[in-house]
Amino acid sequence: MVSFSTADILVIIGFLITVVLIGFYSGKATGSDADDYLLSGRKIGLFLFVLTNVSAWYGGILGVGEFTYRYGLASWFTQGFPYYIFAFLFALLFAKKIRQASLFTIPDKLSNIYGKKTGLISAILVFILVSPAPYLLMTASLISLIFNINIFYSLAISLILSLSYLFKGGFRSSVYTDSFQFFIMFLAFIIMLYFCYTMIGGVAFLSGSLPASHLELTGGASPTFLIVWFLIAMWTFADPGFHQRCYAAKDGNIAVKGILISIVFWAIFDFLTTSTGLYSRAVIPGLDQPVLAFPLLAEKILGPGFKGIFYAGLFATIISTLNSFLFLSGTTIGRDFFFRLSKHSSEKKLKEYTVYGLIISGVIAALLAWAIPSVIEIWYTVGSICIPGMIIPVISAYYSKLRVSNKIILVEIISAVLSSLLWYLIKENFSGTPVINEIEPMLVGLFASIVIHIIGLGIKKKPN
Repeated sequence: MVSFSTADILVIIGFLITVVLIGFYSGKATGSDADDYLLSGRKIGLFLFVLTNVSAWYGGILGVGEFTYRYGLASWFTQGFPYYIFAFLFALLFAKKIRQASLFTIPDKLSNIYGKKTGLISAILVFILVSPAPYLLMTASLISLIFNINIFYSLAISLILSLSYLFKGGFRSSVYTDSFQFFIMFLAFIIMLYFCYTMIGGVAFLSGSLPASHLELTGGASPTFLIVWFLIAMWTFADPGFHQRCYAAKDGNIAVKGILISIVFWAIFDFLTTSTGLYSRAVIPGLDQPVLAFPLLAEKILGPGFKGIFYAGLFATIISTLNSFLFLSGTTIGRDFFFRLSKHSSEKKLKEYTVYGLIISGVIAALLAWAIPSVIEIWYTVGSICIPGMIIPVISAYYSKLRVSNKIILVEIISAVLSSLLWYLIKENFSGTPVINEIEPMLVGLFASIVIHIIGLGIKKKPN
C-alpha cells in the first residue's frame, strides 16, 4: 500500500497542470494547414528533435520496471541494446531519405510505391502498432494508485488529460510537452538512484540480494525468446514515430544527428531505470504485481516531496509517449483512412479528420487497456503479429533494388501477418508441445515475409 504527503500531491498536481498549460500555450501558434498541424511546419530543430525523440520513444516505464523485476539485466539486453543498433542503422540508412520524401506517414510512402491497397492495409497495421493502449494503461494505473480511483475512471481521466491540448495544438503541442517532460524524467530517476545507492548500498548489495539469473544478460531466458525481442527491435525501421519526426525535421542532417544523439540519452536513461529495477527486486522480493515495482520502491526509499518528484518523472516518461502515440494513431485515422477514402477531400480537411481520429483512437485504446491489463502482454502480442508484415515492405519502399510488384507486396504483408497470428493461436492452444513452445509467432511471420519477398525479387528479374 502506498501513501502520499501533501507535498507529494502538490508536486504531482503541479506537474500535470504544467504539462497541460505548456500544451495549450504552445498550441496557440499552430495553424490549420496540414504541414503545421501534423508536423509543426517541418521546422523542428536539433534541440527539440532530440528532446521529443528521447522522451517519446521511452514511454514504457512501468513495463520496464515489471520486466526488470522479473528478468533482471535481460530487460536492458532485450528492451535497450537492440534498439541502439537498429536506431543507429535507421539514422544512417533511412533518416535523410524519409525527410527528402516530405510525406506525412508510412502508408503515404507505401501508397506511392505499391499502390492504394497496400497503403490501406499498412495503415491498419500501423494503427494497431501505434496503439496508445499500453501507455494509457500505465498512466491510469498511476492515477489509480495515487488518488485511489477506480481504474475505469482513471483511464477516462488519463485520456482527457492527453487529448485536451492535442485537439488544438497538434504535433507542436506534443513536441513542447515532450521537451519539458524530458528533463523531469531524467531528474526523477537520478534522484531515485542517488537515494538507493546512499541508503542501501551499491553493487555489493545487489549482488548479494538478487537471484544470480538477474545479473546475467540473458536472465536465463530461451534463445528464441531473446531472438524475438531483438527482431521486434527491427520495428525501428518501420516505426511511425521515427518517420514522423524525420518528416518534421528542418532537414535530413538534423534527422540523422538527432537520432544518433538520442541513442546516447537512451543509454543513460536505460542505466538509470535498469539499476532502479534491480533495486526494486532486491528490496521488495515477492511482489504480486511487478508492474508496480517502481512505485512501491519509491514508497520504501523516498521521503515527502522527493516521492512526488519521482512520480512526476514516471508520469513524464509515460505521458510523453502517450501523447505521441495518440497523435500518431489519430493521424493514421485522419490521413490514411478518412482522407484517402473520401472522394472529395482536400488537405485543408486533415486537421478536422485528425481530431476525429484522436477521439476514435483514444476510445479504442481505453477499451484495449481495459481488456488486456498487462503492458508486456500488449507489447509482445501486438508486436509479434503485426511487425513481420511491415519491416521488409517499408525497407524496400526506400530502396528501389529491393522492390517487388504491387501484387507480391500485398501477398507478402497479408501472409506475414496471418502466419504470425495462426502460430500465435497454435501456441495458445498447444502450449505443451516443446517444438511449438520454442518457435515464436514473429519468427514464423518474418520467415514468410522474407520468403515471399525473395520470390518476388526473382520474378522481377526474369525477362518478360
